[in-house]
Amino acid sequence: MLVLAAAGELPRLDYAIFADTGWEPAAVYQHLDRVEKEIARPAVIPILRVSSGNIRDDALDPRHRFASMPLHILNRDGSPGMTRRQCTSEYKSKPIKKQIRSLLGYPYPARIPRDVFVEQWIGISTDEFHRAKDADVRYMRNRFPLIEAGLTRDDCLRILTEHGFASTPKSACLGCPYHGNAQWRAIRDGSPAEWADVVAFDHAIRAGNARANADGNRLLGQAFLHRSRLPLDQAPIDRPTAQERRARQLPLIEAHELEDGEPDGCSPWACRSGASTQEKFGLTA
Repeated sequence: MLVLAAAGELPRLDYAIFADTGWEPAAVYQHLDRVEKEIARPAVIPILRVSSGNIRDDALDPRHRFASMPLHILNRDGSPGMTRRQCTSEYKSKPIKKQIRSLLGYPYPARIPRDVFVEQWIGISTDEFHRAKDADVRYMRNRFPLIEAGLTRDDCLRILTEHGFASTPKSACLGCPYHGNAQWRAIRDGSPAEWADVVAFDHAIRAGNARANADGNRLLGQAFLHRSRLPLDQAPIDRPTAQERRARQLPLIEAHELEDGEPDGCSPWACRSGASTQEKFGLTA
């Protein structure tokens, strides 16, 4: 959307917002710097970077009120479970809303008049139309320009390639439990330092929320980043052969999900599982 707005194929944006969880891959920050320098600044579209803190540090800090990640749980009786997902609200939508209120001139807890709002663009393509939702507050009105233009995910990748951004990385927390095996392999094989980081984090969260543990509310089971509920450095993340899939009797849809991750990821505020891409947020007052 930013590329199309800068090229005049969409109306010019007043602002673009990137909500930073503090734990993105280095490639995402490098890409954002390049986009800002080569696309946003020449088009006079400020990119505002907002944050509620570092999700990794917060998860391991017993003094911090942590909004839980959707960790995979192995209960004491051997049954699988999953913790609630609160991180999207805390680290994505909350800082974006705070920034929007500031732009409108009505920081919390000021009441925003009914006729004051932003038109917020969210980069969802036609492949994902089911993720397009109305805003949950009156001062934000969502639009989905890629859907309106009939652009598919492949169309978006083609446009990025045409403008020299074929290597656009996927924006998602390094240790997102929604990663599929393809994403875990990409980290392991492409960035040893980041792989060591997520393996260490996976080990550190085995007993769950650090704050809950400090308060005496220990998790009744064990927490893991990988859906196999095995330590990340022992998890079966390599692509299975056809023979292995048959031996495990994996339905095709489950095999795809194991490889590509949760189809909707942190919809619609953050990551989408699958091939690398980024969702951008644009605002017009």
